[in-house]
Amino acid sequence: MLPTYFISHGGGPWPYMSDMRAMFSNLEASLVKMTQDLPERPKAILMISGHWERKTFGVQSSPAPGMEYDYYGFPAHTYEVKYQAPGSPDVAARVAELMKSAGFAVDLDDKKGFDHGAFAPMAVMYPEADMPLVQLSLKSNLNPEEHMALGRALAPLREEGILIVGSGLSFHNLGLRGPQAIKPSNGFDAWLQETLLESAPAERSRRLVEWDKAPYARIAHPREDHLIPLMVALGAAENAKATCVYHDEGLFGGWTASSFRFD
Repeated sequence: MLPTYFISHGGGPWPYMSDMRAMFSNLEASLVKMTQDLPERPKAILMISGHWERKTFGVQSSPAPGMEYDYYGFPAHTYEVKYQAPGSPDVAARVAELMKSAGFAVDLDDKKGFDHGAFAPMAVMYPEADMPLVQLSLKSNLNPEEHMALGRALAPLREEGILIVGSGLSFHNLGLRGPQAIKPSNGFDAWLQETLLESAPAERSRRLVEWDKAPYARIAHPREDHLIPLMVALGAAENAKATCVYHDEGLFGGWTASSFRFD
């Protein structure tokens, strides 16, 4: 059975920029190690990115998804990069089947391309772009309980060779950088570490559903689009042990960021 992951995916198209790649060198090392530590090579990756939301859930179903340059203010060459991993209509159909069986409304979306919440980490994890990749959207209500239930519905994929990865950031306040971010970022990360690593499964799930009661919650996540992928990853491995597989401090002058494995 494969683990699930919640990864902090870095900033913008960072693997394609030498200065940002240097800043995220610890993240890069953790993503490489992530693929090395898997018990087997996955058949495909199911990526839940904080950069794709829909009113109803959507599953990327193209056999050859294009690119979405969903970032602003970066060098011109980053709007020309290509990450040409194959999609998987079969995996998309299986995801939709599991979701519908659990009562979720879901659409297959054959127009959706890879956003940077997916292609940036994948460019490090599988630089040859030889791993099938399918994206699953968030639902725009960003309801933590509903997304955790979605994870539970997807849990059978872990025994079918599909690696479930929630891709976001454990701290995501683009308006707060530098030293003033240190205290709230460290405070929220400490709560997240305690919740995921030290709480019993039922308590862990309860605390995450009520995440906005955590210290500095709405400073860490003014909008929770980059936290909600965690709910899906945990829901798919709700009784599993959590391990922190990446931890960095001082990003953008003050951010603390972490990634977690559940197995």
